[in-house]
Amino acid sequence: MTFQFKIQLKNISHPPVWRRVLVPSRFSFFKFHLVIQEAFGWGNYHMFQFSPNGFGSYPTIKEPFEDDEDDEDDDYMDAADTEISDIFKAEGRKFTYIYDFGDTWEHKIILEKIIPDKTTIADCIAGKGTCPPEDCGGPWGYMNMIEILKDPENPEYAEMKEWLGLDEGEEWDLNAFDVKETSAMVRLV
Repeated sequence: MTFQFKIQLKNISHPPVWRRVLVPSRFSFFKFHLVIQEAFGWGNYHMFQFSPNGFGSYPTIKEPFEDDEDDEDDDYMDAADTEISDIFKAEGRKFTYIYDFGDTWEHKIILEKIIPDKTTIADCIAGKGTCPPEDCGGPWGYMNMIEILKDPENPEYAEMKEWLGLDEGEEWDLNAFDVKETSAMVRLV
């Protein structure tokens, strides 16, 4: 089977940032994490977890770390050993993916369709909006970044453009999304 998911970045709405992906039902949550990383353009630099409603909800699915062995109360499922079909059993099932526990990028995942056809690779088939850059301070830092970039008179304007790697005359495009380019990256997972 193949799962069709819509994954939307929470707390970003003008424009919203979302991706629609097709994922083999036998993928582990770790591979699903890699699909999401490529679909959104994240750099896979930070910790992540999946859970029904974010932090403190169970089951929590994540990659184990050495520190986890010291915490006997940490009840989680290993992302590499848990298939997405273990959790996603019916259309409409919702889950949360959190990436970067400092910036706390929360993504709402909805299983839109269960397709009987089997696939062996993931794909991105639609989306909207530019994904925020890594380490910009989460949704609130991103919104601040956008406000700074709207005002060339802002004292942080030049520094922000330099940090983003924008050339003279180049602007941050909130709507930039290339489905073909994204699909090519997701298909490599």
